[in-house]
Amino acid sequence: MSLLEESFRWFGPDDPVPLAYIRQAGAQSVFTSLHQIPYGELWPREAIRERKQMIEAAGLRWSCVESVPVHEDIKTGSGDLPRLFQNYTTTLRHLAEEGIPLVIYNFMPVLDWIRTDMHHVLPDGSESMHFDPVRFAAFEIHALQRQGAAADYTVAQREQAAAWWQSLDDAGRQKFIQTIIDVFPGCKWGLALDDIRAMLARYHHLDADGLRANLARFLEAVVPVAEEVGVRLAIHPDDPPFPVLGLPRIVSTAAQVEAIFKLADSLANGLCFCTGSLSARADNDLPAMVRQFAPRIHAVHLRSTQRLPDGSFYEADHLAGSVDMPAVVSALLAEQDRRRAAGRGDWQLPFRPDHGHTMMDDLKKPPSITPGYSCIGRMRGLAELRGLMLGLRAAA
Repeated sequence: MSLLEESFRWFGPDDPVPLAYIRQAGAQSVFTSLHQIPYGELWPREAIRERKQMIEAAGLRWSCVESVPVHEDIKTGSGDLPRLFQNYTTTLRHLAEEGIPLVIYNFMPVLDWIRTDMHHVLPDGSESMHFDPVRFAAFEIHALQRQGAAADYTVAQREQAAAWWQSLDDAGRQKFIQTIIDVFPGCKWGLALDDIRAMLARYHHLDADGLRANLARFLEAVVPVAEEVGVRLAIHPDDPPFPVLGLPRIVSTAAQVEAIFKLADSLANGLCFCTGSLSARADNDLPAMVRQFAPRIHAVHLRSTQRLPDGSFYEADHLAGSVDMPAVVSALLAEQDRRRAAGRGDWQLPFRPDHGHTMMDDLKKPPSITPGYSCIGRMRGLAELRGLMLGLRAAA
């Protein structure tokens, strides 16, 4: 009875959730990266080998690189692109030489993902992450003071945002600002508002077509090498899956994913299917998207958001919220069975429970290196998803 491969996100030796805990949670592998290497720089083969040996010594497997980050120059189409492409493709070669054939990346401009509250308290006392368009309006209009931001919100949202901003003291405002701008996975850059303004200025000439053209240039450079060395690339959807900060988003809907696959018609050009990111849009039919893109799905993030009528959403329990998780997992298992029957060596899909709640003893601990990645909440999610898979197999 084959299930999806159970994995956990791990942020390296400084992660407060050690590899031993991940193994005890029942995972067989990890999604991880070399977070110490700056974006755009080459990953030395020796550094990859050292990290892989550390993981294997703990009884786990490095199943997926999450991620080899794409430098902002590639996204804006500026700077020394030949060097950046060379570094990226050589990194893919080094990963393949060390037996790691799966790489996630994203093409989100400026900020990888956005929430407005990292400690949203749920009725049971656990903490979740929350996105509130009113609070994000307060950030854009009153903190960042982005030109034209007010036009992206309704009159009611602008009035509520102003009132909420005025209710904060200086310390509260600064804490809120850092919540928005300093959540890059696995690292803290210490960014300030002026840094974000400078990053945004580089995109003033780019619309969605321009950003997609820059993605096409990137794929043209890296996909042939990925094919040559047997690496599968998996683009991560936008989070949230709609325009923010006046920036275009190009990985938010089924139509946009289909357009990306047409840029490079290759199995090496695939998708990381993130149910949490995609579920924040009511018009995304997730089970249908799994069936539509099944052959090109290479990695999976399973979590659920609860959409609310005011346009906000929060991270729900893994088997609750707005996602029909049984239908999604059933479709993923069906694709895995199809691959196995076809004799594909990469038939088993790795997944990880994403963005667990902070709960129980973890509430007393210092904040995780990255919000949403405490131990107990993700272990609960992994156990629930394992039970769901076993139940689906038993009922088949």
